Amino acid sequence: MIEVKLHDVGEGMTEGEIANYLVQVGDRVTIDQPVVEVSTDKMVAELPAPVSGVVTDLLIPVGQTVGVGTVLLLIEATEAQTAVTVERTVEQSQQPQQLQPTVTALLKERPKRVLATPYTRKIARDLGIDLELVPAVDPSGRVTEEDVRRFVESGTTPEPDQRPVAVEAPPAPVDTIPFRGIRKQIAKKMTQSLFTIPHVTHFEEVDMTRLLALREELKAAGKPISVNAFFIKALIVALQDFPVFNAKLDEANEQILLERQYHIGVATETADGLIVPVVRDADQLTMQQLHQQVADLSTRAKTGDLRAADLKASTFTMSNVGPLGSTGATPIINYPETALIAFHKTKKRVCVDDQDQIVIRSMMNLSMSFDHRVADGATAVAFTNRFAGLIEHPTTLLMELI
Repeated sequence: MIEVKLHDVGEGMTEGEIANYLVQVGDRVTIDQPVVEVSTDKMVAELPAPVSGVVTDLLIPVGQTVGVGTVLLLIEATEAQTAVTVERTVEQSQQPQQLQPTVTALLKERPKRVLATPYTRKIARDLGIDLELVPAVDPSGRVTEEDVRRFVESGTTPEPDQRPVAVEAPPAPVDTIPFRGIRKQIAKKMTQSLFTIPHVTHFEEVDMTRLLALREELKAAGKPISVNAFFIKALIVALQDFPVFNAKLDEANEQILLERQYHIGVATETADGLIVPVVRDADQLTMQQLHQQVADLSTRAKTGDLRAADLKASTFTMSNVGPLGSTGATPIINYPETALIAFHKTKKRVCVDDQDQIVIRSMMNLSMSFDHRVADGATAVAFTNRFAGLIEHPTTLLMELI
């Protein structure tokens, strides 16, 4: 009997929550076929079968959090395995044996889990499509966004009266949303940050008029650059001048660790919650490369295609919530970093310039939360002033890149 254990799918991972089983007892599986989805503090990962065989037991209930090394399910190998090293059980703990009958009985009542990313499931829900009815083109059986849209366009969606009739459950006093998966992991990390770091939030406003004009010039020249790319470049210059914000506090050894690398986390809203993909070594990338990397990470975050490496080791985090309409916030720091900056909606406002003339400018608010153990308010103000100066006069930012 082969044990499928929870292994480390990301840097520093110690535990994970069982999000879904992709197989049932009695299913035949092939080597490397995904068999279980596990939620970590940053992503949902699929664990593959180490051998080909038949699933004999599912040991841990869905929704339960377990540590790395815990046996999740058992597979009886049906053929010789020559390419994979398999860990075999020397002795079984008593607890899994007691759980097996209950978990197996519960899972027999569950419908078979369709292989699909969270983004594909959201599209199917929005369109009112049962994923079990959608044929998959991929040989692995995974249903994609294209499969769903092809199914809809084919006109084979069952009419309401042709759909299977579900047995109505007794009316509940309230509606409920399962508190698990990425949402539960976000809650844990936010609680850790808020109760560990003494947060202070500093607010500033930035004149975006010249930067937006420069963007239009570049776009007309066929070289579009996103605002986020400009933000990241300006942040790196400011972080180089104020390295205390690109740092981590090591309380055990009573020292502040100033990072020499600039890995910028970009907070991204997805259907399953907020995650932070990382632009690694951002100081070494051109504006065009930053533009492309941010766009690629954002797309893959929303489609559920990020790798564990895309979510590791950020040194500073930014969140551009302006497109959603925000005018201000008190963001929670991405522990164990020292600071997080949020950019809000850009609006045209009536202002008075240096010559006391009334002018209309495109103004943006920003919020910067920082760890008051590591930095003080005056340093935070100097940092945001440096950032604002680069954005308000983008020619000076370009000079910093030479």
